[in-house]
Amino acid sequence: MSSSASPRVPRILGHYEILSALGKGGMAEVFRARVLSGPRQGWVVALKRLLPSLVQDPASLALFDAEARLTQLLNHPNIVQVLDVGSVADQHFMVMELVDGRDLGHILRRCKQRGIYLPLDFALYLCRVLLDALSYAHSLPGPNGGPLGLFHCDVSPSNLFISRLGDIKLGDFGVARLRVDGVLQGGEVLGKPYYLSPEALQGELSPQVDLWAACVVLYELLTLQRPFVGATPEEVFKKIIYRDYVAPSLIRPEIPEPLEEIIARGFSITPAERFTSAEDFAAALTPHYDEWVGTPLAIAAVVRGLFGITDAK
Repeated sequence: MSSSASPRVPRILGHYEILSALGKGGMAEVFRARVLSGPRQGWVVALKRLLPSLVQDPASLALFDAEARLTQLLNHPNIVQVLDVGSVADQHFMVMELVDGRDLGHILRRCKQRGIYLPLDFALYLCRVLLDALSYAHSLPGPNGGPLGLFHCDVSPSNLFISRLGDIKLGDFGVARLRVDGVLQGGEVLGKPYYLSPEALQGELSPQVDLWAACVVLYELLTLQRPFVGATPEEVFKKIIYRDYVAPSLIRPEIPEPLEEIIARGFSITPAERFTSAEDFAAALTPHYDEWVGTPLAIAAVVRGLFGITDAK
């Protein structure tokens, strides 16, 4: 996508001035924008707009509305915060804090290009932060006092953002789902094939959807490879069902046995033998990394080392 705003997007959208394009997906495009009025006047934010081609599609409108409604409930330092939701003349948008940096997918690709593994401590800390964000989302209270039943359903490196200052944020709850009284709300379980749990392939929804995906992310952080791959989604699904993956230490010999055991537990055939919660998973990781590594300055330094100072944005 070009660095300038699409001609189909007005320069002014509500209280926001569109500055430049940031990216485009299957349902929406994201722009860098400036707040023109209100308590956040002058802020530079990310504005996510539903694609014009989908404005007349009730299902797409409902999905976009559900993302806005759900993400407005979230307030956690490691989750991208939604600041505003609105519509102007059939332009449906939500406004989020701008994470000025790189997504983890981009960082892992750069590591692979340069033949550089992430330090083990750094990789484990990133996964720990991801699990902290998931723990918060999973335990968000509902109107009756119990957990709301919110699951991300699209955990992957491309949805974990690292700012130039070293902040780590989980974003894009675009396919997040609620389970209310045991009933799935919002349609089928979606997500990228490589990160789907065996239960998600059957349409089941539980915290395991996100915990399985977090284990896939951990495997990638350690090895720079996905555990379950194939030429087609069907081949990937078969690998997932049969747990057909290469032991991490065969790719990176320095990975210690306890970390392999954590990954094996995360990919256990029996859900009851896996981690029961994000907190459980995070607690298993904690003894295996130096907590002093996971500082914003250290994280920012790693990103700068990979991309260079002038290419860190």
